[in-house]
Amino acid sequence: MKLYEIIIKPLSAFGTPLKGDTLFGHFCWQAAYDPSLLNGGLDKWIACYQEKPFAVFSSAWPKFDDDGKFFYAFKRPDLPLSLLFAPSAGDDKRKTFEGRKENKKKKWMKVKEGLLLDFKSVEYLTDKELMEKVRNQATDDTKRIMRGEKYFCSEFTRQHNTINRMTMTTGEGMFAPFTETSFFYYPETELAVFALIDEEATDIGRICAAMEKIGKFGFGKDASTGCGRFDIGEDSELELPSADSPNACYMLAPTVPEAGRFYDHYFIPFVRFGKHGDVLATSENPFKNPVVMADEGAVFMPKSENVFKKPYIGRAVLNTSKSMKQTVVQGYAPYLPFRLEMKI
Repeated sequence: MKLYEIIIKPLSAFGTPLKGDTLFGHFCWQAAYDPSLLNGGLDKWIACYQEKPFAVFSSAWPKFDDDGKFFYAFKRPDLPLSLLFAPSAGDDKRKTFEGRKENKKKKWMKVKEGLLLDFKSVEYLTDKELMEKVRNQATDDTKRIMRGEKYFCSEFTRQHNTINRMTMTTGEGMFAPFTETSFFYYPETELAVFALIDEEATDIGRICAAMEKIGKFGFGKDASTGCGRFDIGEDSELELPSADSPNACYMLAPTVPEAGRFYDHYFIPFVRFGKHGDVLATSENPFKNPVVMADEGAVFMPKSENVFKKPYIGRAVLNTSKSMKQTVVQGYAPYLPFRLEMKI
């Protein structure tokens, strides 16, 4: 498989985070309506998806320019803080505790464009520090708009009303007003999605064409109200990430790891309560079975070096829908190999 980077430029608020499994689901709907996106059509590749994934998407990660060089801001690995931040020699308990509180705020990890992950030199950032770095590359108009904003990604509440045509007002039950939480990025944000593509099935041109349609229609929840719009920027082929003597994998998307392949793991559970989109959204049962995954930022330590021969980890998740038996969930995820030498 080949690895590509696709730049996404948000144009609206989002109701659903841009995670790898949901990007895969949106691509499948595009392929269902446009058979030319996959050689032989979607049914052919879904049938062998368990053995041979045709595309594996990462979650979307901020990309920014810092002193003339491009960096990615990945989620801080889900490792214990004691493994990431060693206490300074000579610190008493109070200073150690205060340092731990400060380090807990550092939710982002700054990684160079080459995707080389080295824990000895990696820099961790708080939301505020990331905001400052992206503010430096913003235009004057954007800086004026974002004045006072402290976070790279801000949440706000949207009110929804449904009018009863009999009374011409809201009411009770399905006509009761309710609120939804959405989030938005600052203007000119660029997000990087990493896509592993089997070129026997498709190519980067067709993947980007599908992504462009997704961005125009809207991604995820509340797309019908204008959420989830984005433009597609440049795409480029990247070398598969590598490291010297790797013994661990940092996950770039939610994943369902294969049983028995890892001797240690650090992750935060993430439960995907999936729901069908498109025409199945109004079917008798649009809801999928919940899928428990390891969230992006998980770290897995494989038993065998053979794991590093493939650029992804995980497995397909089947039998998640009562409305469409062919439904699959992307339990695969791209990863960054690295060497974990720190000890508890």
